[in-house]
Amino acid sequence: MQYSNNISSIWLLMVDRVSRVGIFIEVVKHESFSGAARALGMTGPAISKQVQSLEEQLGVRLLNRTTRHVSLTEEGALYFDRARQALEDLDEAEQQIQELKECPTGKLKINAPMSFGTQYLSKPIAQFAKAYPEVDLEVDFSDRWVDVVGEGYDVVIRIASLEDSNLIARKLAPCPLVLCASAQLIKEYGEPSLPEELKRYPAVVYNRHAQREQWTYQSSEGKKGAITLNRQFAANTAEMQLEACLEGVGVSLLPIFTAHSYLKNGVLMRVLPSFVTSPERGIYAMYPQNRYLSTRTKLFIDWLSSSSKQFAWCK
Repeated sequence: MQYSNNISSIWLLMVDRVSRVGIFIEVVKHESFSGAARALGMTGPAISKQVQSLEEQLGVRLLNRTTRHVSLTEEGALYFDRARQALEDLDEAEQQIQELKECPTGKLKINAPMSFGTQYLSKPIAQFAKAYPEVDLEVDFSDRWVDVVGEGYDVVIRIASLEDSNLIARKLAPCPLVLCASAQLIKEYGEPSLPEELKRYPAVVYNRHAQREQWTYQSSEGKKGAITLNRQFAANTAEMQLEACLEGVGVSLLPIFTAHSYLKNGVLMRVLPSFVTSPERGIYAMYPQNRYLSTRTKLFIDWLSSSSKQFAWCK
C-alpha cells in the first residue's frame, strides 16, 4: 500500500512539473504574465506563482521581470529550448497514439518513376487504397525529379545510388543496372571478355538524368573503371530501351526490373557477368525530414516494403 502511495505521489509531482513547464513556456511566448494568463484562462498571480515554484524547484532564476515585460535569463533561455522540445515530443507522441486508434485519414501525395511505377507499384498502391479508403491518394508516375518539399509530396520512390539528401530514405529493394545483349547481337559480334572490348559494340543508352553513354563498373576483384559506350540508339524510357536491346540494336544497361524475366528465359544474355555497375542502385521510398511522420505515410511505406519482397528478382 505504501509503495502504491509513493508511485501516486511521484506521478502527481511529475504532472505538476509538466504543468508548470507549460505555463513557463506560455509566459516566454507572450513575454508577459498577463498575456500567458489570458491564453491559459488563469489569473496573473496564479501564473506568477507557478513560474516562481518552477524556479525554486530548479534553484535558478529563469526570468528577468519588470512591471510590463519579462525576458529570459541565460539559464532560462537554455531551459526554454529544451523544455519546449520535450513538450513538442509529448504532443507528437499523443498525436501518433490517437491516429493509431483511428482509421488513418488525410491526403497522401506520391511520385514514382513511370516504367517502374506502372509495372510494379500500380497494384500495391491500388490495394493500399482499398485497405485504407479514408486516405486521399494522389499518385504521379513520371520520370522527372520532383521538388519533394516544394511540390508537397509525402513520399517519392527513387531508383538511384543513395547520396546525401535532405530526405529520409528507406530501401525497398536492390535495383542493379545489368549490361545485356540479345543472342543475335552476341552471335554477330562475339562475347566480350573485358569492358574495353565494348568500344566495338553498338549500344542502346538511356538519355535521361546522368546515365547516358558512360558505364562505371567494378570487377569481381574490386577493381573499378569506366568506359564510354558506342551510342547507336538513345531512349528516354526503359520500355523503348528494352525493345531496342531485344531487337539486337545494341548492348544496353537495363534496370533489373525490366530485364529480369528476359534474362531468366534466355532471350537476353548478361554481358561481362564478372563486372557489376557501380555505384550500386536501389529502390528507395523517400520522404521529407519532418519530425512527425503521419500514420498514413508510415503505413504506406510499410505497405510498399512488404510488397517489394514479392518482386521477382528479390525472391
